[in-house]
Amino acid sequence: MTTFNRLVALCALSCSAALATAQQPLVQDGIQVREMSRFRVFISEEKLEQQAQLQYVGLLSQAQEKHALAPDNHPQLIRLRAIAKRLIPFAPRWNPAAANWKWQVNLLGSPQVNAFCMPGGRIAFYSGILSALKLTDDEIAAIMGHEISHALREHGREQAGKSATASIGLRLLGAGVAAYSGVDPRTTDYIANAGAKLASLKFSRDDEREADLIGLDLAARAGFDPRAGVALWQKMAQLNKQQPLALLSTHPGGQERIEQINAHMNVLLPLYARSKGTTPDRLAPYRTVALN
Repeated sequence: MTTFNRLVALCALSCSAALATAQQPLVQDGIQVREMSRFRVFISEEKLEQQAQLQYVGLLSQAQEKHALAPDNHPQLIRLRAIAKRLIPFAPRWNPAAANWKWQVNLLGSPQVNAFCMPGGRIAFYSGILSALKLTDDEIAAIMGHEISHALREHGREQAGKSATASIGLRLLGAGVAAYSGVDPRTTDYIANAGAKLASLKFSRDDEREADLIGLDLAARAGFDPRAGVALWQKMAQLNKQQPLALLSTHPGGQERIEQINAHMNVLLPLYARSKGTTPDRLAPYRTVALN
Protein backbone atom coordinates (compact mmCIF):
# COMPACT_ATOMS: atom_id res chain seq x y z
CA MET A 1 0.00 0.00 0.00
CA THR A 2 1.41 3.41 -0.96
CA THR A 3 1.83 6.26 1.50
CA PHE A 4 -0.96 8.09 -0.32
CA ASN A 5 -3.37 5.15 0.08
CA ARG A 6 -2.43 4.77 3.73
CA LEU A 7 -3.31 8.40 4.33
CA VAL A 8 -6.69 7.98 2.60
CA ALA A 9 -7.45 4.90 4.70
CA LEU A 10 -6.28 6.63 7.90
CA CYS A 11 -8.49 9.64 7.28
CA ALA A 12 -11.55 7.53 6.49
CA LEU A 13 -10.98 5.27 9.51
CA SER A 14 -10.40 8.18 11.87
CA CYS A 15 -13.56 9.92 10.73
CA SER A 16 -15.66 6.76 11.00
CA ALA A 17 -14.37 6.05 14.49
CA ALA A 18 -15.00 9.60 15.67
CA LEU A 19 -18.54 9.68 14.38
CA ALA A 20 -19.33 6.18 15.64
CA THR A 21 -18.65 7.30 19.21
CA ALA A 22 -21.62 9.62 18.93
CA GLN A 23 -24.03 6.69 18.72
CA GLN A 24 -24.87 3.88 21.10
CA PRO A 25 -26.92 0.83 20.11
CA LEU A 26 -30.48 0.54 21.31
CA VAL A 27 -32.78 -2.46 21.25
CA GLN A 28 -36.49 -2.08 20.71
CA ASP A 29 -38.47 -5.32 20.72
CA GLY A 30 -35.30 -7.19 19.88
CA ILE A 31 -34.43 -5.04 16.87
CA GLN A 32 -31.11 -3.32 17.33
CA VAL A 33 -31.07 0.30 16.25
CA ARG A 34 -28.89 3.29 16.87
CA GLU A 35 -29.80 6.34 18.88
CA MET A 36 -31.03 9.27 16.85
CA SER A 37 -27.73 10.85 15.91
CA ARG A 38 -26.52 14.05 17.53
CA PHE A 39 -25.29 15.10 14.09
CA ARG A 40 -28.89 15.98 13.21
CA VAL A 41 -28.50 19.22 15.17
CA PHE A 42 -26.20 20.59 12.49
CA ILE A 43 -29.09 20.70 10.03
CA SER A 44 -32.29 22.59 10.83
CA GLU A 45 -35.38 20.36 10.93
CA GLU A 46 -37.50 23.26 9.66
CA LYS A 47 -35.14 23.89 6.74
CA LEU A 48 -35.12 20.21 5.80
CA GLU A 49 -38.91 20.07 5.99
CA GLN A 50 -39.25 23.12 3.74
CA GLN A 51 -36.84 21.66 1.20
CA ALA A 52 -38.67 18.34 1.21
CA GLN A 53 -42.02 20.03 0.68
CA LEU A 54 -40.73 22.11 -2.23
CA GLN A 55 -39.06 19.12 -3.87
CA TYR A 56 -42.11 16.92 -3.50
CA VAL A 57 -44.49 19.54 -4.87
CA GLY A 58 -42.10 20.21 -7.73
CA LEU A 59 -41.83 16.51 -8.52
CA LEU A 60 -45.60 16.09 -8.58
CA SER A 61 -45.99 19.18 -10.77
CA GLN A 62 -43.49 17.87 -13.29
CA ALA A 63 -45.20 14.49 -13.32
CA GLN A 64 -48.56 16.17 -13.82
CA GLU A 65 -47.24 18.13 -16.79
CA LYS A 66 -45.99 14.89 -18.37
CA HIS A 67 -49.28 13.09 -17.61
CA ALA A 68 -47.30 10.74 -15.38
CA LEU A 69 -49.08 11.44 -12.08
CA ALA A 70 -51.60 8.73 -11.30
CA PRO A 71 -55.15 10.00 -10.61
CA ASP A 72 -56.82 9.22 -7.30
CA ASN A 73 -58.89 6.45 -8.89
CA HIS A 74 -55.89 4.59 -10.33
CA PRO A 75 -56.07 0.95 -9.03
CA GLN A 76 -52.39 0.80 -8.14
CA LEU A 77 -52.52 4.12 -6.29
CA ILE A 78 -55.57 2.95 -4.36
CA ARG A 79 -53.59 -0.16 -3.48
CA LEU A 80 -50.57 1.84 -2.30
CA ARG A 81 -52.67 4.17 -0.16
CA ALA A 82 -54.50 1.25 1.45
CA ILE A 83 -51.17 -0.32 2.44
CA ALA A 84 -49.87 3.02 3.77
CA LYS A 85 -53.04 3.46 5.82
CA ARG A 86 -52.20 0.25 7.67
CA LEU A 87 -48.53 1.12 8.22
CA ILE A 88 -48.84 4.74 9.31
CA PRO A 89 -50.47 4.13 12.74
CA PHE A 90 -47.32 2.30 13.84
CA ALA A 91 -44.91 5.02 12.70
CA PRO A 92 -44.98 7.17 15.88
CA ARG A 93 -43.45 4.38 17.95
CA TRP A 94 -40.21 5.05 16.07
CA ASN A 95 -40.61 8.83 15.92
CA PRO A 96 -43.39 10.53 17.93
CA ALA A 97 -43.38 13.52 15.54
CA ALA A 98 -44.84 11.27 12.84
CA ALA A 99 -48.22 11.48 14.57
CA ASN A 100 -48.51 15.03 13.23
CA TRP A 101 -47.12 14.47 9.74
CA LYS A 102 -49.31 15.29 6.75
CA TRP A 103 -48.86 11.96 5.01
CA GLN A 104 -49.10 11.78 1.22
CA VAL A 105 -48.85 8.80 -1.13
CA ASN A 106 -48.52 9.20 -4.89
CA LEU A 107 -47.72 7.03 -7.90
CA LEU A 108 -45.52 8.25 -10.74
CA GLY A 109 -45.59 6.68 -14.18
CA SER A 110 -41.96 5.80 -14.84
CA PRO A 111 -39.95 2.63 -15.60
CA GLN A 112 -37.66 3.39 -12.67
CA VAL A 113 -37.45 0.64 -10.06
CA ASN A 114 -37.64 3.04 -7.15
CA ALA A 115 -39.67 4.46 -4.28
CA PHE A 116 -39.02 6.99 -1.53
CA CYS A 117 -40.41 8.76 1.52
CA MET A 118 -39.33 12.35 2.11
CA PRO A 119 -39.28 14.00 5.56
CA GLY A 120 -42.79 14.64 6.80
CA GLY A 121 -44.27 11.47 5.29
CA ARG A 122 -44.24 12.33 1.58
CA ILE A 123 -44.26 8.95 -0.18
CA ALA A 124 -43.91 8.23 -3.88
CA PHE A 125 -43.67 4.97 -5.82
CA TYR A 126 -42.61 4.67 -9.45
CA SER A 127 -44.78 2.35 -11.51
CA GLY A 128 -41.66 0.50 -12.67
CA ILE A 129 -41.03 -1.01 -9.25
CA LEU A 130 -44.53 -2.48 -9.15
CA SER A 131 -44.43 -4.01 -12.62
CA ALA A 132 -40.80 -5.11 -12.85
CA LEU A 133 -40.84 -6.94 -9.53
CA LYS A 134 -44.46 -8.15 -9.63
CA LEU A 135 -44.86 -7.10 -6.03
CA THR A 136 -47.35 -8.65 -3.65
CA ASP A 137 -48.98 -6.43 -1.04
CA ASP A 138 -46.57 -7.82 1.56
CA GLU A 139 -43.60 -6.89 -0.62
CA ILE A 140 -44.96 -3.40 -1.22
CA ALA A 141 -45.33 -3.06 2.56
CA ALA A 142 -41.69 -4.10 3.01
CA ILE A 143 -40.54 -1.43 0.53
CA MET A 144 -42.86 1.24 1.87
CA GLY A 145 -41.94 0.45 5.46
CA HIS A 146 -38.25 0.69 4.54
CA GLU A 147 -38.69 4.11 2.91
CA ILE A 148 -40.86 5.39 5.76
CA SER A 149 -38.16 4.27 8.19
CA HIS A 150 -35.60 6.54 6.54
CA ALA A 151 -37.90 9.48 7.26
CA LEU A 152 -38.76 8.32 10.78
CA ARG A 153 -35.12 7.92 11.76
CA GLU A 154 -34.23 11.22 10.04
CA HIS A 155 -31.46 9.57 8.03
CA GLY A 156 -31.38 12.37 5.48
CA ARG A 157 -30.89 15.02 8.14
CA GLU A 158 -28.32 12.85 9.88
CA GLN A 159 -26.37 12.23 6.68
CA ALA A 160 -26.23 15.93 5.89
CA GLY A 161 -24.89 16.69 9.38
CA LYS A 162 -22.36 13.88 9.22
CA SER A 163 -21.09 14.89 5.81
CA ALA A 164 -20.54 18.46 6.94
CA THR A 165 -18.77 17.37 10.13
CA ALA A 166 -16.67 14.70 8.41
CA SER A 167 -15.48 17.16 5.79
CA ILE A 168 -14.38 19.69 8.40
CA GLY A 169 -12.71 17.07 10.59
CA LEU A 170 -10.80 15.45 7.76
CA ARG A 171 -9.58 18.76 6.42
CA LEU A 172 -8.17 19.58 9.87
CA LEU A 173 -6.55 16.15 10.01
CA GLY A 174 -5.14 16.66 6.52
CA ALA A 175 -3.67 20.00 7.52
CA GLY A 176 -2.00 18.32 10.50
CA VAL A 177 -0.56 15.56 8.31
CA ALA A 178 0.74 18.15 5.85
CA ALA A 179 2.43 20.16 8.61
CA TYR A 180 4.02 17.05 10.17
CA SER A 181 5.13 15.21 7.04
CA GLY A 182 5.72 18.00 4.59
CA VAL A 183 3.14 16.57 2.16
CA ASP A 184 1.68 19.09 -0.27
CA PRO A 185 -1.50 20.51 1.41
CA ARG A 186 -3.33 20.09 -1.90
CA THR A 187 -2.72 16.34 -1.61
CA THR A 188 -4.07 16.15 1.93
CA ASP A 189 -7.08 18.17 0.81
CA TYR A 190 -7.79 15.52 -1.82
CA ILE A 191 -7.29 12.83 0.81
CA ALA A 192 -9.78 14.58 3.09
CA ASN A 193 -12.38 14.61 0.34
CA ALA A 194 -11.79 10.93 -0.45
CA GLY A 195 -11.98 9.97 3.21
CA ALA A 196 -15.20 11.91 3.71
CA LYS A 197 -16.76 10.17 0.72
CA LEU A 198 -15.85 6.70 2.00
CA ALA A 199 -17.15 7.51 5.48
CA SER A 200 -20.39 8.83 4.01
CA LEU A 201 -20.93 5.61 2.05
CA LYS A 202 -20.46 3.56 5.22
CA PHE A 203 -23.01 5.62 7.10
CA SER A 204 -25.51 5.25 4.30
CA ARG A 205 -25.18 1.47 4.29
CA ASP A 206 -25.84 1.47 8.03
CA ASP A 207 -28.98 3.52 7.41
CA GLU A 208 -30.15 0.97 4.84
CA ARG A 209 -29.67 -1.93 7.24
CA GLU A 210 -31.59 -0.12 9.97
CA ALA A 211 -34.41 0.82 7.59
CA ASP A 212 -34.76 -2.80 6.47
CA LEU A 213 -35.47 -3.97 10.00
CA ILE A 214 -37.62 -1.06 11.15
CA GLY A 215 -39.58 -1.23 7.90
CA LEU A 216 -40.36 -4.91 8.46
CA ASP A 217 -41.26 -4.15 12.08
CA LEU A 218 -43.86 -1.68 10.81
CA ALA A 219 -45.08 -4.13 8.19
CA ALA A 220 -45.37 -7.06 10.60
CA ARG A 221 -47.34 -5.04 13.15
CA ALA A 222 -49.65 -3.88 10.35
CA GLY A 223 -50.39 -7.48 9.34
CA PHE A 224 -47.96 -7.91 6.44
CA ASP A 225 -45.70 -10.95 6.27
CA PRO A 226 -42.07 -9.99 7.05
CA ARG A 227 -40.86 -12.98 5.03
CA ALA A 228 -41.72 -10.80 2.05
CA GLY A 229 -38.45 -8.96 2.74
CA VAL A 230 -36.50 -12.08 1.80
CA ALA A 231 -38.56 -12.67 -1.35
CA LEU A 232 -38.14 -9.02 -2.30
CA TRP A 233 -34.34 -9.12 -2.23
CA GLN A 234 -34.28 -12.41 -4.06
CA LYS A 235 -36.29 -10.74 -6.81
CA MET A 236 -34.01 -7.72 -6.79
CA ALA A 237 -31.00 -9.98 -7.23
CA GLN A 238 -32.70 -11.74 -10.11
CA LEU A 239 -33.58 -8.42 -11.74
CA ASN A 240 -30.17 -6.90 -11.29
CA LYS A 241 -27.51 -9.53 -11.80
CA GLN A 242 -24.69 -7.02 -11.87
CA GLN A 243 -24.52 -5.42 -8.43
CA PRO A 244 -21.78 -2.94 -7.42
CA LEU A 245 -19.32 -3.98 -4.73
CA ALA A 246 -20.87 -3.47 -1.29
CA LEU A 247 -17.75 -1.58 -0.11
CA LEU A 248 -18.37 1.22 -2.62
CA SER A 249 -22.15 1.08 -2.70
CA THR A 250 -24.65 3.11 -0.72
CA HIS A 251 -26.66 -0.10 -0.27
CA PRO A 252 -25.58 -3.37 1.33
CA GLY A 253 -25.49 -6.40 -0.97
CA GLY A 254 -28.74 -8.29 -1.43
CA GLN A 255 -27.48 -11.49 0.21
CA GLU A 256 -26.27 -9.52 3.22
CA ARG A 257 -29.72 -7.99 3.60
CA ILE A 258 -31.43 -11.37 3.33
CA GLU A 259 -29.15 -12.78 6.03
CA GLN A 260 -29.89 -9.85 8.34
CA ILE A 261 -33.65 -10.19 7.82
CA ASN A 262 -33.54 -13.93 8.48
CA ALA A 263 -31.46 -13.33 11.61
CA HIS A 264 -34.30 -11.19 13.00
CA MET A 265 -37.17 -13.37 11.86
CA ASN A 266 -37.48 -14.77 15.40
CA VAL A 267 -38.58 -11.26 16.40
CA LEU A 268 -40.53 -10.25 13.29
CA LEU A 269 -42.62 -13.38 12.76
CA PRO A 270 -44.19 -13.27 16.26
CA LEU A 271 -45.25 -9.66 15.60
CA TYR A 272 -46.90 -10.71 12.34
CA ALA A 273 -48.49 -13.80 13.88
CA ARG A 274 -49.90 -11.70 16.73
CA SER A 275 -51.46 -9.29 14.23
CA LYS A 276 -53.20 -12.30 12.68
CA GLY A 277 -54.32 -13.73 16.01
CA THR A 278 -52.18 -16.85 15.71
CA THR A 279 -48.70 -18.19 16.49
CA PRO A 280 -45.61 -18.41 14.24
CA ASP A 281 -45.78 -22.20 14.00
CA ARG A 282 -49.28 -21.98 12.52
CA LEU A 283 -48.41 -19.53 9.76
CA ALA A 284 -48.70 -20.78 6.19
CA PRO A 285 -45.58 -20.60 3.98
CA TYR A 286 -45.04 -17.27 2.29
CA ARG A 287 -46.01 -17.16 -1.38
CA THR A 288 -44.68 -14.62 -3.84
CA VAL A 289 -45.21 -14.01 -7.54
CA ALA A 290 -42.26 -15.30 -9.54
CA LEU A 291 -40.53 -13.16 -12.13
CA ASN A 292 -40.36 -14.48 -15.70
